[in-house]
Amino acid sequence: MSIVMSDESLPKLAAAPIPVQTHILRMEERLAKGKAMRDVAARKSHKGWSAPANRPDPVDLLMENSRGRVAELLPIRYGRMLASPFAFYRGAAAIMACDLAQTPATGLTVLADGDCHLMNFGGFATAERQVIFDLNDFDESSFAPWEWDVKRLAASFVIAGRSNGFAAADCREAGWLAAQSYRRRMAEYSE
Repeated sequence: MSIVMSDESLPKLAAAPIPVQTHILRMEERLAKGKAMRDVAARKSHKGWSAPANRPDPVDLLMENSRGRVAELLPIRYGRMLASPFAFYRGAAAIMACDLAQTPATGLTVLADGDCHLMNFGGFATAERQVIFDLNDFDESSFAPWEWDVKRLAASFVIAGRSNGFAAADCREAGWLAAQSYRRRMAEYSE
């Protein structure tokens, strides 16, 4: 079985995408270009999500995503996904990518992690003998709207919190704080 997404399901691209070499622009110009992208996908447009009527069956998406994997290991993979909602979420990046393809996007495409959740971060040593904290799992990497990784990361905090019995308000705050931390760090790194 093959999942084919129509043109309508693809992210909407900005009318005037940011040029590749934004690093040569002054900070004020970069900020203006970024803010102009809000006309394509306003911040408030990212608030909610509803399943479209033509949403592909999530099981079909998992089956399609499993093509090329070692067949003997698939029952183990699926068994692990049954352990909890968060375990399912960790193994279901393809479902979320399909769902996110229906959401607003600014048109800024990046090499995304594709499976950005809180368990895919960790500390490790670099070749320069430095210990860093960063993403450590890239098997779902692909070119995608930058918003997808941020949304997947924030959602992972909410789902992990729910799976561990935290109050809904605390889970929502954890997701919000993850997104805010991303925003603050990106502003810091851009200077």
